[in-house]
Amino acid sequence: MKIANFSVKRPVTITIVVAVLMILGLFTFSRMPVDLLPEMDIPVALVMTSYPGAGPEEVESQITKTIESSLASLSNVSEIQSISSSGSSMVIIMFNWGANLDSAVLDIRESIGMIEGYLPSGAEKPMVLKIDPTIMPILQMGISGGENLAQLQDIAEDLIEPRLTRIPEVASVIITGGYEREVQVELDPVKLENYGLSISQVTNLLMAENFNVSSGKVEQGGRNYYVRNLQQFETIEDIKNVALITNTGNTLYLKDIATVTDGHKERAQLTRVNGEEAVGIHIMKQSDANTVQACEAVLKEMAKIKEELGVDIEYNVVMNQADYVNASINNTLKMILEGSILAMLVLFLFLRNMRSTLIIFTAIPLSIIATFIMMYFTNNTVNLITMGALALGIGRIIDDSIVVFENIYRHREMGTPAMEAAIKGTNEVSGAVIATTTSIIAVFIPMVFVEGIASILFKPMALTVSMSIFCSLIVALTVIPLMSSKILTDKAMEKKNNRIANSTRKFGDWIDNLGEYYKVILAKILQKRRKAVVIVTLLTVGSLVLIPFIGAEFMPDMDSGEISIAIETDKGSKLVDAEAIVLQVEEQLRTVEEVDIIFCSVGSSSNMMMSSDSADNSTIYVKLVPLSERSRDVSTVAEEIRNKMVDIAGAKISVGVMDMSSSMGGSSSSPINVQIRGDDLEILKELSDEVANIVKNIPGTREVESSLGDGQPEVQVKIDRQRAAAYGLTPMQISNEVRGAIAGTIASRYKVDGEEIDIRVKYPSTEYKDLDYLANIPIQTPMGTYVKLSQVATFEVAQGPVAINRTDQVRIATVSASLLNRDLMSVIADIKAEVDKIALPAGYTIEFAGQDEEMMESFASLAIALLLAIILVYSVMAIQYESFFNPFIIMFSVPTSIIGVVLALLVTGTSFSVNAFMGVIMLVGIVVANAIVFVDYLKQLIARGMDRDEAILEAGRVRLRPILMTALCTILAMMPLALGIGEGAEAQAPMGIVVIGGLLASTVLTLVLVPVMYSILDDWGQNMRRKFGLSTAAEDDTDVTA
Repeated sequence: MKIANFSVKRPVTITIVVAVLMILGLFTFSRMPVDLLPEMDIPVALVMTSYPGAGPEEVESQITKTIESSLASLSNVSEIQSISSSGSSMVIIMFNWGANLDSAVLDIRESIGMIEGYLPSGAEKPMVLKIDPTIMPILQMGISGGENLAQLQDIAEDLIEPRLTRIPEVASVIITGGYEREVQVELDPVKLENYGLSISQVTNLLMAENFNVSSGKVEQGGRNYYVRNLQQFETIEDIKNVALITNTGNTLYLKDIATVTDGHKERAQLTRVNGEEAVGIHIMKQSDANTVQACEAVLKEMAKIKEELGVDIEYNVVMNQADYVNASINNTLKMILEGSILAMLVLFLFLRNMRSTLIIFTAIPLSIIATFIMMYFTNNTVNLITMGALALGIGRIIDDSIVVFENIYRHREMGTPAMEAAIKGTNEVSGAVIATTTSIIAVFIPMVFVEGIASILFKPMALTVSMSIFCSLIVALTVIPLMSSKILTDKAMEKKNNRIANSTRKFGDWIDNLGEYYKVILAKILQKRRKAVVIVTLLTVGSLVLIPFIGAEFMPDMDSGEISIAIETDKGSKLVDAEAIVLQVEEQLRTVEEVDIIFCSVGSSSNMMMSSDSADNSTIYVKLVPLSERSRDVSTVAEEIRNKMVDIAGAKISVGVMDMSSSMGGSSSSPINVQIRGDDLEILKELSDEVANIVKNIPGTREVESSLGDGQPEVQVKIDRQRAAAYGLTPMQISNEVRGAIAGTIASRYKVDGEEIDIRVKYPSTEYKDLDYLANIPIQTPMGTYVKLSQVATFEVAQGPVAINRTDQVRIATVSASLLNRDLMSVIADIKAEVDKIALPAGYTIEFAGQDEEMMESFASLAIALLLAIILVYSVMAIQYESFFNPFIIMFSVPTSIIGVVLALLVTGTSFSVNAFMGVIMLVGIVVANAIVFVDYLKQLIARGMDRDEAILEAGRVRLRPILMTALCTILAMMPLALGIGEGAEAQAPMGIVVIGGLLASTVLTLVLVPVMYSILDDWGQNMRRKFGLSTAAEDDTDVTA
C-alpha cells in the first residue's frame, strides 16, 4: 500500500502520530541548550607560563624556546605560534582539523613535564589549556560602593566568587581591579648589611620555616600511621618571630631587621565602570551549559547576595551575552514567522481559498516542530545557525506540500471525488517530490569534507535544513492528502462570491491565462531553439564577467553593539599616567548618544588569558544601546569615537568593533594580518614599519598596528663573569639579589581563612629606585662581605621589544588592521600589489595570514563541496529516474542561477562570504526542483502517448502554476532573512540574498532553457539511434538513453 493510500484510509492513526510528535517536539525544544553559536571543538591548545619581572627577550630565550622545542615532535601539529611578553610566555599549538584534542593535550602535558626542570626558578609552572569559546566570559559585572576597594575585593573573593562558582552552569569566576592581599616583609637595607645578611638568605629561611611535607609512615599496634611534618605560619607574629643567625653567630628575629605587614600587592591594574572605580567580576560557563540559563542564574544569585549584604554595594552588568543570544534567537524566530506569513499570502492568492491555504500552511509548524525532535537526538542546540537554517528553509518546507496539494486540487476541479483525488493526486507527483527533496538533502552531504570554521558552523546548518526538509516530505505525503480528503469537500470547492473571493479569482484567472500565454510563447521559442540557447548562454557568461566587481570577505560583520578601545601610553609610563588618559577618553565617550556602558581596565594584571606587569596598556569596553534604539550601526558609531580620539595627546588610541563572529574562532581577530618572518628584531622592525605605512595608505584600512611597535625602555644589566667569579659569585646569584632588591621575591605562602597569601620579601617601597639605586644594590659574597652591583656589572639603557612573536620557531613581526566600508579581498589585493615591491633581505619573507588565509581555505573547501554537490544531485536524480537523460536536462537549471546570484550581490552591495557560498550550495538543490516538476510531468504525458512537442507545451501550461507558487513562496519566505534586519540577522542575510537572486533567475530561465534543451537533446538522441540502427525513444520509451 502506498503511503498516500495509508494516510487517507487511516486518519485516526495519522492524527495520533502527528499529535504525539508535536508534543514530543515542543518538549524537546524546551530541553535544548540555547546559545549564540553551535558547540565548537577548535583544535588549538595553549601553554601559558608566568615569569614575573622578566623582559620579553628573557622570556623568549629561557621559557618559550624551551617549550617550543619540546612540542615540535608532537603529531598532527599544523603550526606552533608563541608570544613572549613582559612576565609571560604563551605558546599556541594549532592541530590539524579532526585531531583528538583531549589526547593531544595529554601529549602536551607529558612533553612539558619533561622540561619543567630546565625552566628558570622564578618561572611558575606552565599551564596547558584547550581553546574553548567557553573560556571567554559570558557575563561581566562591576561592583562598586562599600567603604573602599579593599572591602569590595574581600566581598568579591570571599562571598561572591564562592556563591557564583557553586552554580552548576558556572565554570569559574575571575576577580579583577581590586587590591590583592599580600604579606610584605620590608627589609631594612642598613640593618641587613650590618648583620651580614642578604635578601636571598632571608628568602631561603622563610621558605625553610614554612612547609608541609609527608615523611612516610610508621607502625604502632598493628596500625600504620602516616607521618607529616607540619611547620606552617599560623599568624603574622609567627613570621615576625622567625629566628636568624648573624655572621657573628648571634641570634635575632625577622622583626628586628624588617617590617612585616598584612597588606596588598602593588597595584598594576584598576577597573572603572561608568566613571566610578569598581571591582570587575568575569563569569565563565561550563562548556555544555545553556548560556541564557547560566546568565539568568548568576543574576538571580547576585540579587540575593545584594539583599543579604549589610553594606551598600551596587553591581552593574557590563556585558551579558544572554541579551544578545536572546535578541538574535528571537529575531530569527520573528523572521520565521514573517516568512511563513508571506508564504501564506502567496498561497492564498494562487489557491483563492482559505481552507486550501491552511492545509498547505500546516506543513510549516508540523515540519519545524518535528525537526526539533531530530535536533535534540543529534545533540544540536538552539542557536543562531540552526534557527537561521529553519528560517532559510521555510520557503522550501512547503514546496512539497504545494506540489502535492496543487495536483490534488486540480483533480478536484476536474470533478474527481475528494478521497480519490487525494490518493491519485499524491501518487502522481510523489516521485517528483521525493526526487526534489532527496536532491536538496544530497547537496549537504559534501559538508563532511569541509574543514575549518566553515565546517563547525555550517554542518549544524546543513543537518538542520536536511532534517526540516525530510520532515516536510513526510508531511506532504501523509498529512496533506489526509487533510485534503477531509476538507476539500464538494461544498468547499464551490466558488464564493464576495469581495475577497472576487479579487483573488481575478488573480487566479490571470495565472490561468498566463499558463496559456506561456504555452504560446514556448511554442515560438521551440521554433528558435538555438537562438534561445545562445541568449541564455551569453547571459550566463556575461554574469561571470561581473564577478570581479563583487567583493569578498570571510564572514559578514555582526552588529552586537560592542566597541573595544585599546589605549597605549608611552612605554614605561606609570599607572597614574594611564588613568589620566582613560579619564579623558571616558569624557569624550559620554558625548556619544548611543553609548550606554563604559567599562575600563586601566593597566593590566593577571586575567583570563595572560599575565603581564605592564601599566602602559589599557582597554575600554563600550556597550551601545540596543539596535532597536539607535539609528546608526556600530561601525558608524565607532568611526565617530575614532575621530574624537584624535585630539587626545600622550597615548596611541585604537578603536575597534567587537564582532560577535569573532566567537567563531580563527587564528586572528583582525581581518588584515601581514606576517614578516626573520631572525633579527631590528630588521623585522624596519620591515614591519614599511609594511605598516603601506597598509595605512590603502583606502578602507583602520587601526593599523605592528607587533613590533615602540620598544619597552629597559636597563640591561650585563654581568662581568670574571669580576663576579673573583668575588665568588655566579651570575644567577647576582640576578636573584637584583630581583629581590627591585621587585621583591615570593618566599612562601601564608595560609589563612582557607586561602593562601604570598609572602613577599622586598626592600621598602619608599626607596626611590632609579639608576643610582640599581648601581648601589649590595651583593653579599660567600665571604660575608658586600660589593655593589656596579662593581660586577655594567648598565646599558635601551629599548627592548614589547612582545616577541614566533611562528614555527621563527620570529615574526605582524602588521594588522581592521576594515571600514571596503571588502577584505579588494583591500588585500591592493596591499599585496604594494608589498611585492619591497626588496627583502635574504632569509626574510612576507606572508598573509588572518582572515584572508581562513577565507581562502574555506572557499577552497566549499568549492570542492559545491562540485560534489552537483555530482550528487545528478546521481540522485539518475537513480530516481533510472535515466542519464532526464537528470542531464534538469541540471541545466543550475548554471542559469549564477546570473541571479551575481546580480543580487551587486545590487545589494553584499560581499561574497562563506555564508553566501553556503547559499550557493543550497541553491543547487533548490533550483532543480522546478525542472524536476516540469520534466516529471512531461515524462508522464509522453508515456501516455502524447507527441513530444505537444507534451512539452502541455507540461509547461499545467506546471506553470505550481512552479510559480513554489518559487514565489520560497523567495518571499526568505525575504525577511535577506533584509538582515535585527540582531544576528547579518550572518544569515548573504544566504537569503544568494538564494533569492539565484532562484528568481533560474525560475524564469528554466521555463525557457529546460524545454528547449529537452527538445534539442531528444532530437540528437534519436538521430544517433537512427544512425546506429537502434529504435528511437519515441517508439520505445520516454528516455532516449534509459
